[in-house]
Amino acid sequence: MNAPARIERRSSVCPHDCPSSCALEIEVIDGRTIGRVTGDEGQDYTAGVICAKVARYAERIHHPDRLTQPLRRVGPKGSGRFEPISWDDALDLVAAKFLEAERDFGAESVWPYYYAGTMGLLMRDGIHRLRHVKKYSGQHNTICTNMAWTGYVAGTGILAGPDPREMAKSDCVVIWGTNAVHTQVNVMTHATRARKERGAKIVVVDVYDNATMKQADLKLILRPGTDAALACAVMHILFRDGLADRAYMARYADKPEELEAHLKTRDPVWAAAITGLSVEDIEAFARLVGERKRTFLRLGYGFSRQRNGAVAMHATASIATVAGSWKYEGGGAFHSNSAIFHWRKSLIEGLDALDPEMRKLDQSQIGRVLTGEAQALRGGAPVKAMLVQNTNPVSVAPEQELVKAGFAREDLFVCVHEQFMTETAQYADIVLPATMFMEHDDVYQGGGHQFIQLGPKLIEPPGECRSNHAVICGIARRVGARHRGFEMEPREIIDWTLRESGWGSLDDLEAGKWIDAQPPFDKAHFIDGFAWRDGKFRFSPDWPKVPLANAGPMGPWAQMPAFPDQWDVIESVTPEHPFRLATSPARSFLNSSFTETPSSKKREGRPEVMIHPDDAREAGIADGDWVRLSNARGAVMLRARLFAGVLRGVLIAESIWPNAAYPDGRGINTLTGADAAAPYGGAAFHDIHVAIARIDAPESV
Repeated sequence: MNAPARIERRSSVCPHDCPSSCALEIEVIDGRTIGRVTGDEGQDYTAGVICAKVARYAERIHHPDRLTQPLRRVGPKGSGRFEPISWDDALDLVAAKFLEAERDFGAESVWPYYYAGTMGLLMRDGIHRLRHVKKYSGQHNTICTNMAWTGYVAGTGILAGPDPREMAKSDCVVIWGTNAVHTQVNVMTHATRARKERGAKIVVVDVYDNATMKQADLKLILRPGTDAALACAVMHILFRDGLADRAYMARYADKPEELEAHLKTRDPVWAAAITGLSVEDIEAFARLVGERKRTFLRLGYGFSRQRNGAVAMHATASIATVAGSWKYEGGGAFHSNSAIFHWRKSLIEGLDALDPEMRKLDQSQIGRVLTGEAQALRGGAPVKAMLVQNTNPVSVAPEQELVKAGFAREDLFVCVHEQFMTETAQYADIVLPATMFMEHDDVYQGGGHQFIQLGPKLIEPPGECRSNHAVICGIARRVGARHRGFEMEPREIIDWTLRESGWGSLDDLEAGKWIDAQPPFDKAHFIDGFAWRDGKFRFSPDWPKVPLANAGPMGPWAQMPAFPDQWDVIESVTPEHPFRLATSPARSFLNSSFTETPSSKKREGRPEVMIHPDDAREAGIADGDWVRLSNARGAVMLRARLFAGVLRGVLIAESIWPNAAYPDGRGINTLTGADAAAPYGGAAFHDIHVAIARIDAPESV
C-alpha cells in the first residue's frame, strides 16, 4: 500500500510584475511538486487574497512545455528549430561570442537586456553586475514606470505616500487608471472594506467599462489621454466652491494662487468636451473629493502610458494637495512605495564597478537599436551580442516589426534564458532553461505596499533548469569578469543586502516571513513637509530636475506645461486613423506570462478588439467579424467584439496574446510606437491611433 503524500504548507511571495507582490502559502507535496497556492492571511495587505492565475500556479510550474535543457539553434532565426547542447558548451559559446564582439566592436556592443519577469531583487537585477564589471551597454528602463514615477515625484519629491492599507479607512476611494480587479486585486480588498465598514464611495476612472468599474459607485469613462483635463476641472471646482484647503496649501504647496488663476478657464464644460464625460459627473466627482476629506487617490500606471502621461500623473496627485487630503488617515494620493526600502544593492548589481559614462540604450527602442538607428545607438557601436533575461521583447516591446527585423540579423548573437519557448527565444542562438520562483531563493519588495518578503527555494527545478544568478556567474567566469558577487550563493548575497540596508539578517526575515517597512504616519503623509528642500508640493514642477532622471531629458520636455493642464501631445485621431486604441491588461495573462497555461488561455478565449456598436454599424462590422487594425507601423488581424462599455472612437484590445495567436504572427504591439515620451522617455502603450476595417477570414485560420 502506497504511503500517503506528505504535504507541507510553505511561505513564499508572488514574483510577477504586479504592485501587489502577494504573500503566498504553497502546498509542497513530497518535497517535489506543488499543489494549492493561496494568499497568506497573516500579511495584512495581501490579506489572504490572490489573483486566480497565481492560484493556479501548479499548472504553470509543472507545465509539460517548460524548457528543461540548453538548446542551440540549427534552423533559420525565428524558426524555433533547435538541438540539445550541454550547459558547458552553451556557456562556452555565449562567452566566446561576447568576447568576440568586445574585441571587434568594444564592450558596449554587448547588451544585457532584462526586465520584470521576476521582481526578485537578486534574480532580476543581478544582470547589472555582469554589465557593470564588463562595461557592457546600459539599459534605460522605459517600458513601464517612467512617466508614472516622474509625474508623481514631480509633485511630492519622493516615490512614496500613505500606507495603502489606509484605503480601508477612507470615505472615498478613487481608483484611477488601473483595472485593479485584473492587475492588483488587493486594492479591491481594502476599497470594498471601506465601503462595507464606513459607507465609503468607490470612484473608478478609466477608459472603458472594465471589471473594476463594476464595483464603482461612480463610473467615469473618459477618452484615452485626457485624464489631466478631468483633474484640472476637479481642482477648478474645489477652488470655485470653497472646498479647497487654502490653509493647507499656504503651508504645503508652492504656488496655490497661481494654480487657481491658471485653472479659472479649466471648468467642467471645458473638461467635458475633452474627456467625453458629462458635466454632471465631473461636478459629482469633485463634490465627493471636496466633501469627503478622507479621499484616497489610488493612482495606477495605465493612464500614464500616454505621451502626456507624466503631466497627467502630476495633475491627479495635485488634487490631494488642493483638497488637503494628505493630512487625514485614509487620505492622500498613492502610486508606489518604491522609495521607502533604502536598499544597498552594490553587491547585487556590482555598483562599485559602475561607469557613469556607460551608454544607456532605451529599452523601449530595442527595434531601432537592433536595426542600427544611429540615434537609438547614441552614436556608438552596433549591438552584436545579447543576453536576454526576464522579458520577451519580440512580443511585448513597441514597434514589433522593427524588433523582429533586429532579432533576425544573422550577425547578432542572442542568448535567451527562459522558462518557455517564447517568441524571443525562437530567435535566439542559444536558449537556456530557467528556474521559476519556487525553485530558487530571492527577496522581494512591494511596490503597491510596504513589505519586504522572502521567497525561499521550495522544490528542485525540473531537468537542467538554472537560476538567473547561476547563469550570470557562469558567463562571468568565462569572460573574465571578477567581482565577489559572482563567488557567492544567493542566500549569502540576500543576507548581506538585508544587513547593509538596515533590515536585519536573512535568519530574521526567514523567521518573520516579512518586514513591514511602512514609514510612520507623519512621514508618509508629509506632515513634516514634502520631500523637496522647502517642504512644499510642486504645483509647478521643474521637470528636468525631477530626481528620477537616469538618461537626461527626452521627448518634447521643453514644451511641458508649467502647471497641471491637458497637454495635447497624444497621437491624435486623423481622417486616415480615426480611432484611439488602448492595449489594456487582460485578466488571466500578465504581460506575456501565463499565456502558456491552459486555464488562462481558456478564460481569455481569443484576441479581440472592443468597439462601440454604433461605430461597428457605421463600419459594417458585426460581432465576431475579422477586422484589420492598421497605422503607419503595421497591421494586426483579430476579431471584433461589440461592446457598449467603450466610448465612440475608442478601441480596447486586452492583451498581450502571443504573436502566434494572430493569423499572420503579428501581435498587438505591431501598432505601438517607441518615440520617447517627455520628460525622461517611456513607451506610450495606450496612445495609438488606428484605422479599423472588416476583412474576410484569413486563410491561415
